[in-house]
Amino acid sequence: MAPEIASRITEQDLQECLQALQNTREICLQIVSQDRARATTTNSSQKPPSPEDRLKSQKQLFAAISRLRSLHRTAYMTVRQTKQTTSEARQEQDRLHLQLQNLYYQQRHLRGEIDACLDFQHTYEDIPLVDQADYLARHPEHEDMDPHELMKLRLADERAVREELETQRKQLITKKQALIAENKKRKEDLASLDEHLKKFIESSKPIQETFKKEY
Repeated sequence: MAPEIASRITEQDLQECLQALQNTREICLQIVSQDRARATTTNSSQKPPSPEDRLKSQKQLFAAISRLRSLHRTAYMTVRQTKQTTSEARQEQDRLHLQLQNLYYQQRHLRGEIDACLDFQHTYEDIPLVDQADYLARHPEHEDMDPHELMKLRLADERAVREELETQRKQLITKKQALIAENKKRKEDLASLDEHLKKFIESSKPIQETFKKEY
């Protein structure tokens, strides 16, 4: 494997697997080299590699292959676990991204609601309240109060004043109705008195005629 590719692998299990693979490759090359040496030294005076050397190399190869299989199995499970972890992390990232998009949507919605509330023409703005300076002159303890709380108190004060005026208006109406009823009664009494006077005058005419006679 090229050094630049191997340098990119940082997982310990994969590094051990690559190291074992390199070791196995070297043993295989050693065995091939021994076989070639045996073939070339058959007809020469050089001493070929002994069977013991080959057997030793084969044992080393079997041990290296066994270790390589074990490491490969471990590396495979590690990669599989990494893929699973990556998949779960991607799903979590997608969930968080969707949640973030929902938060952005809610933020835009709430900002729209806030702007609508700020632009809303409140009913109290059309109520002819007592001038703020006059109100504070009567209630100096409210001088440094929050504008919103101050407006609530001014509205409450206006309501109390109007309720008092409404009570006085109803009392005046009741008094007016009583005076109207009393005047009506007096008119009726005066009308009745006129009738009695007319009857009295009519009934006194014979007496007047009698006094007019000369004896």
